[in-house]
Amino acid sequence: MTGKGLTIAGRELGPGRPPFLIAELSGNHGGSLERALRLLRAAVEAGADAVKLQTYRPDTITIDHDGPGFVIETGPWAGRRLYELYGEASTPWEWHEALFTEGRRLGVPVFSTPFDPTAVDFLEGFDVPAFKIASFEIVDLPLVRRIARTGKPLILSTGMATEAEILEAVEAAREEGNREIVVLHCNSGYPTPISDSRLATMARLRELTGCPVGLSDHTLGTAAAVAAVALGAVAIEKHITLARAEGGPDAAFSLEPGEFARLCRDCRDAFAAIGEAKRGLSPSEESSRVFRRSLYAVAQIAAGETLTEANIRSIRPGFGLPPKHLPALLGRRARVDIARGTPLSWDLIAD
Repeated sequence: MTGKGLTIAGRELGPGRPPFLIAELSGNHGGSLERALRLLRAAVEAGADAVKLQTYRPDTITIDHDGPGFVIETGPWAGRRLYELYGEASTPWEWHEALFTEGRRLGVPVFSTPFDPTAVDFLEGFDVPAFKIASFEIVDLPLVRRIARTGKPLILSTGMATEAEILEAVEAAREEGNREIVVLHCNSGYPTPISDSRLATMARLRELTGCPVGLSDHTLGTAAAVAAVALGAVAIEKHITLARAEGGPDAAFSLEPGEFARLCRDCRDAFAAIGEAKRGLSPSEESSRVFRRSLYAVAQIAAGETLTEANIRSIRPGFGLPPKHLPALLGRRARVDIARGTPLSWDLIAD
């Protein structure tokens, strides 16, 4: 199964459709609503098809505790308490109305990742066009089911999930009557080394789930996203920041606006380059056809004279007989005088 398409905010996603490019704002707002709005505008200007938020409070995703497991030991957030990190990175719920309003003004859909049922209920009040399920929450099947029951399209990130866990989440959504699912291949390394991208996994996910597949990309550049489009990704999600140098929980693996604009251009160009599986002249090749090789008289040839390798050759341009006929012409005689530089044709040949 290759995964049939679905529609998000009037945009068709699926095989044969341009990639749906999602800008993830995450925690790069720096605690400022004005900065969050600037980031949203920058994403739209860069060419994003949609902007995604994250909807949670520290108390809905963890508890205020500093015991084992509640303090990060490795990676970019080493030493941070979960509660404090999520407090810094969360998008305040009172900002959502302004962000959704700005998205509507700009004509770009805004949706979010809810991290608990109260966030689902809250987001339903904004009539979001879709829901994202984060890779860390894919194992929370009650949450998956609650989101699926909204009837909105689901974008399911797989991250560290096993094949069994991915299937459980997809089947849980389907059991709630929701079959509008995009599965995102994802590596939950922050950042992800390019060699860990394992984009070949996308084909396996399509086969496993029967869903269209995209990429949630945490590498430092754009190459993985472009390669994913060439491999059939229907959606690309990438973090965006106004400036990495200004810091923030996710800034280190986010693209700046100019880089995100290049990502959008290159992904769309990659899709356009795939085209259809067929041979034949393209419009851009028409004018070059005349410069292919063909058979010409390269010396003056008198009527009745034998054609030899000294007086006929395969050269450019391409107005003569195809070069494959050279062996058949050698040894035959000219029917008429043939001037040097004449393209050969059968009516010039005796017999």
